[in-house]
Amino acid sequence: MASHQRQQALPVINIALLGDKDPAARALVVQDIARACLDHGCFQVINHGVSKIVMDGALEAASEFFDMSTGYKEVHASDDIRSPVRYDTTSRDGISKSRSFLKHYANPLDDWINLWPMQPATYREKMGTYSVEIQSLSVQLMGAIVQGLGLGSMYLHDKLGEGLQFVALNNYPQGSSLAGDTVGLAPHSDYGFITILLQSSPGLEVMHHDDHAWTPVPAIPGALHVHLGDHLEVLSNGRLRSLMHRAILNTDEARISIASIHGVAMDENVECAEELVDEGHPKMYRESSFRDFLDFLPTNVKTYRRFVQTLKIDTAAYKDEERIGSATLRHS
Repeated sequence: MASHQRQQALPVINIALLGDKDPAARALVVQDIARACLDHGCFQVINHGVSKIVMDGALEAASEFFDMSTGYKEVHASDDIRSPVRYDTTSRDGISKSRSFLKHYANPLDDWINLWPMQPATYREKMGTYSVEIQSLSVQLMGAIVQGLGLGSMYLHDKLGEGLQFVALNNYPQGSSLAGDTVGLAPHSDYGFITILLQSSPGLEVMHHDDHAWTPVPAIPGALHVHLGDHLEVLSNGRLRSLMHRAILNTDEARISIASIHGVAMDENVECAEELVDEGHPKMYRESSFRDFLDFLPTNVKTYRRFVQTLKIDTAAYKDEERIGSATLRHS
């Protein structure tokens, strides 16, 4: 994969009117989001309703956790990728290069917060407040995204509200200006519908569709970065595509990012929306759940593959099956 870099403007969308009662005002924001999803697979949002105090508090809580003693952090270490709370300095998924991380579930908050670290003392309060507000934002953004697909803003609304939220806190060391590996997290796509990311400083890079260059994502004060995951590619039947991204070590300072990944419940299968499947657009992906993704991870260490690639259907074979099925129905 190419490693050269390109300076390219990424969409920054003001979503203040997304909740407006005027359908015309909302439609303009939905249109901007739909275009960004189609053309880039990502965008940044401003005026999103999550306060600077809450965002700063989450970054502070993350930083304070990573500053804790190694012994304390290791209490939360686990070799089990299914563990509801997991700290590690290496990855079991074949993509980590130079980072430590803490991952845990967050929705519904009451089901998980008592499993989170008790130290630093304000961790649960600050990260809990942030997680709840980001979960609410994710449902709002998904409403706009599915509306842009023509599915209606309430499509999957309840399942998303009650669905999975997986929070990953990443701690990247300061990079060296000398020659060497500058990649903190190797290129990959995420598995959910969308990921909402907060970063303390620049380091995230994205690769646009049909492009061969990495574009740095600026750390805009007050903004949140949003990118599309594998399950949204499946739901949209390939109309939208999940975003390849990576993390580069910042040569000026250590960097923290908080990625919140959103989807439906652990065992809820995601499949191509029936409304987006027809003769001209045959079903392109098999259905799958988050548990299927967890089962896939241990097989993906030596040679990285995107989860969504394993779900693709041979459309020619699928059309043959459809024709056989139709013929069988006609003659039964």
